[in-house]
Parts: sequence; structure tokens; C-alpha cells
Amino acid sequence: MAARFEALDELFDDSLTLPFGDTEYVIPSPSAEDGLRIQKITSLAARLQAGGEAVDTTLLDDEEERDLLALCLGPVLDEMLSDGITWSRARHAGLTAMFWIVSGPEIAEKYWKTGGDPSLMAPPNRETRRAKSGSAAANSTKRRGSTSGTSGRKATGSGRKAGRT
Repeated sequence: MAARFEALDELFDDSLTLPFGDTEYVIPSPSAEDGLRIQKITSLAARLQAGGEAVDTTLLDDEEERDLLALCLGPVLDEMLSDGITWSRARHAGLTAMFWIVSGPEIAEKYWKTGGDPSLMAPPNRETRRAKSGSAAANSTKRRGSTSGTSGRKATGSGRKAGRT
């Protein structure tokens, strides 16, 4: 028996809604061609950002950055700017849309909530995880002794000579 799939329209939301105070902007999904272009342009930047590294903004000049945000936000970019949204906020919305397009809604939401701070997107490092878990006991645990039967002390020169015959 062949699998029967539901219509994609019933399963898939083709837009991203971002709140700005009392106003919500609905960003439409880009065309397939634009989506592939965005994917190509941003694959390195998205990996860096998701890993907690700052994106090298010198990768794109001002015009290229505006073009990328226009691709990500579509007609909503002009709407935002005509509504008086500042460039930094429009840029944050555009980068959020970029993460939505490239990595999905969960990553986009995480980026949105960080306010653009890449260090807040990185998974915690081992030291941070230990500090959060309150593992003071782990830090004070005694190390296990040698199981080879040796004391772990270095032999002295005279001890080495004494063992020769």
C-alpha cells in the first residue's frame, strides 16, 4: 500500500511573524530560487552564528547586506523602514528571517530572543555546564589511585642502579 501524504499546505506555515510592539510583520517565504541563493550566501555565517562566533560583517559590504536582508524579508523590509523601524531592528528581523530560511523556526526564535548576541546562541561550554549543575562535589572528588601496583613516585638514580645485576 502506498503512503498517503497530507497536503503540504496543511502541514507547513510559509511565513514568519515577528512582533514589534503592537505591530506584527509577516515575512513571506522566499521563492525557491531566492531561498537557494540565501542558503548559499549565508551557510558559513549561519554556522558561525549557531556556534556562538560573531559573524564577520566584512564578508558583505553595505549594499550586499541590504540585498541579503531584502531577500530574507521580501516586501516587508520596505514596509518596516517606511513605518520608522530603525535599521538595527530591521537588520535583526532580517537576520532572524535568514535563520528561519536556512535553519528553521527553532533557530530563528532562539536568535530573535538573544537580541542578536551570538554568545547567547552557543551551547554552554563544559565549564558553564559544571557551574550550572552545582557540581562542587565533582571538583572535590579524590582521584583514584594507581591500579598498576606502583606508587607513582619517580625512582631515584640510586634505586635504578641497585636493581641492576
